Amino acid sequence: MGSTIDDTSVDTVNGLQVRAVSVEEVEAWNRALNFGFLRPHAGVAPELRRMQWEPGRMLAGFDGDRQIATYRSFDVELAVPGGAVVQADAITNVTVSATHRRRGLLSAMMRRDLASAAERGCAVAVLMAAEYNIYGRFGFGPATWGCGWNIDLGRTRGLREGLPGVPGGRIDFVSLAEQREFGAELYDRWRLTQPGAITRGEIWWQRRTNEIQVPGNDFKEPFTAVHRDADGEVTGLVVYRVENKWDGAYPDSVLTVDEFIALDLPTAAELWRLVLSVDWVRKVVVESLSPDDPLPLLLQDPRAATPREDNSDAMWLRLLDVEAAFNARTYGAPGRVVLEIEDRLGYASGRFAIEVAGDGTGRCTRTTDDADLALGASELGSLYLGSETAPRLAAAALLTELRPGAAAAADLLLRAPLRAWTPTEF
Repeated sequence: MGSTIDDTSVDTVNGLQVRAVSVEEVEAWNRALNFGFLRPHAGVAPELRRMQWEPGRMLAGFDGDRQIATYRSFDVELAVPGGAVVQADAITNVTVSATHRRRGLLSAMMRRDLASAAERGCAVAVLMAAEYNIYGRFGFGPATWGCGWNIDLGRTRGLREGLPGVPGGRIDFVSLAEQREFGAELYDRWRLTQPGAITRGEIWWQRRTNEIQVPGNDFKEPFTAVHRDADGEVTGLVVYRVENKWDGAYPDSVLTVDEFIALDLPTAAELWRLVLSVDWVRKVVVESLSPDDPLPLLLQDPRAATPREDNSDAMWLRLLDVEAAFNARTYGAPGRVVLEIEDRLGYASGRFAIEVAGDGTGRCTRTTDDADLALGASELGSLYLGSETAPRLAAAALLTELRPGAAAAADLLLRAPLRAWTPTEF
């Protein structure tokens, strides 16, 4: 669906202007972005930003001719519980110069972009929040959480005996070009099985494998291994790097897993067996995995895997079309719940009934029936993918239970087999 919003229009706020930038203005936009991210002498080269440019999707705040705020969005598919996808407006590269804060620039850029996204038919908008307290006022709530592990190989002694394997399977190291080829195809198959996963474009893979080189980025080629089944089909991939360290005459290297994709448990076991058996490595760092990944339970000593300190909220989500979004996903139990939503921007405002059949399919419609739960748009965003719970929000006074027992009932209804997770930063 095309947007009818005029890409050349200008919004004025407190004497400043907000508008889309042209291709010719991308280099100045990139300088403003790098300055806003506190890296005035480094950052991404403008050539990459020109590749990312789309009409109307790169916004800037202007003080005269000078750009002092940046904002970019692009469309992705978001996997939801049940294996379906919804269109999402992915927001990134948001900065406001320290000299121009508190003057409404972020609000103007956000309102403009969300209006365009709604017109295009996006059911939701998503972003990665650098600071927690900024985006709740725009209706975003944390919807996925990261989960990483530090594994002491001296304690774990490898994987448990008796785990399923892949008869006739094999693991091979591959080149960066093969990582782009095999990884992109594998990821597109896998992402539909993981609520919260988003699409990765060609530029993402080119940048990840250094086909698009970023000045100042000290790229070192990682190890990439793929797993194939007996028929030669790729069923898994792991990307890792090794910091070669020694404690005197003893090896003390650290292996860091950057990417891990497996379509099934036997493939995962084969790839983890490789990772845990690399010579000279004494510690394995897994930077990000699904919160429901069973990795610690695959180890002979699960206590050898300790959570990373930086585990926290990851992707934030806000609803733009409540009915379209909730009609796309499946549910955990039959039942009915009526939600009263307050949304300052209006997209999710109103009263909605979610009715779920015995087969897990659901239907979301507007209603005038009495509400069971009252909540804001940001809390609705947290609940949508099923990783947050209504009882926990109620306990934190972020959700009001209007009917006794409604929060627990909603929790059963909204539950998903897998907690949402986003392995792709944007």
